[in-house]
Amino acid sequence: MASHLFERSVSAPPVPRGLPLVIALTGFTDAGSAVGQVVDHFRGELQPTPLVVFSNDALLDYRARRPIVAFEKDHLTDYRPPRLELSLAHDTLGQPFLLLSGYEPDFAWESFTRAVVDFAEELAAATVTWVHAIPMPVPHTRPIGTTVSGTRPELTEAHSVWQPHTQVPATVGHLLEFRFAETGADVAGFVLLVPHYLGDTEYPAAALAAMDSLTVATGLVFAGDALRDENRAYLEKVSEQVSASEELSRMLEGLEERYDAYMAGSTHATPIIHSGDLPSADELAAELERFLASRPAGDDEKRG
Repeated sequence: MASHLFERSVSAPPVPRGLPLVIALTGFTDAGSAVGQVVDHFRGELQPTPLVVFSNDALLDYRARRPIVAFEKDHLTDYRPPRLELSLAHDTLGQPFLLLSGYEPDFAWESFTRAVVDFAEELAAATVTWVHAIPMPVPHTRPIGTTVSGTRPELTEAHSVWQPHTQVPATVGHLLEFRFAETGADVAGFVLLVPHYLGDTEYPAAALAAMDSLTVATGLVFAGDALRDENRAYLEKVSEQVSASEELSRMLEGLEERYDAYMAGSTHATPIIHSGDLPSADELAAELERFLASRPAGDDEKRG
């Protein structure tokens, strides 16, 4: 591994082997600020402990994504460079997991990917799951759908509502998934299909859908109560704007008709979350029970 790309934390705690690896990187597309909100939520609520800190000087184009400085009257009070870290985190239930979070590197994709794959092998990561979001002509009044890729067909069959044959500009998440798949790892990528007219906003339901996708894939549980409260207020404002505009109302009706017709022809995959009727803690617990029941016998021994 290229040591100039990162530094290991000298104060890192012991890390259990066999943990799930969650990847949340902001970059080329992040409709609804889904991943950005997830990163902020994880760092604020879960307080992950850094294991490896990647080098901004090696990976970041400063002129494209400038760091933030704070200016107070006549002097600078703070400098906040972006962070890209591999950390040890714990979910709402205290379950440990590995978290790779921060910005998508501008440079050295192959070297960065090799380093991440090597760390995952060193720590015997049980699964690898990543999320990102793209804008789609879908209504916010229907469930947020996902396209699921990777090497876990049970997730694709259950939750991939749109399975296109296409070419798209790659993100480093795609490269990570591709390289992990080459090693035979259990890897899954969730693409959130976010209403295009909300893509440039911070849409709380998109972050909730991202976290619920992670729950489905890993069994980790994230409360997200603050995001749920924000989403209720957000949807009220959207409803007010739609009700006040005949043009927006017609657009929404058209999107709903197209969505319902498409889903009526889909007999297998189902969306994970509704954008309006959000799951309760009991429903999240039930989802975790379904995840545990679906795991092959012997998985617990593999993770130990």
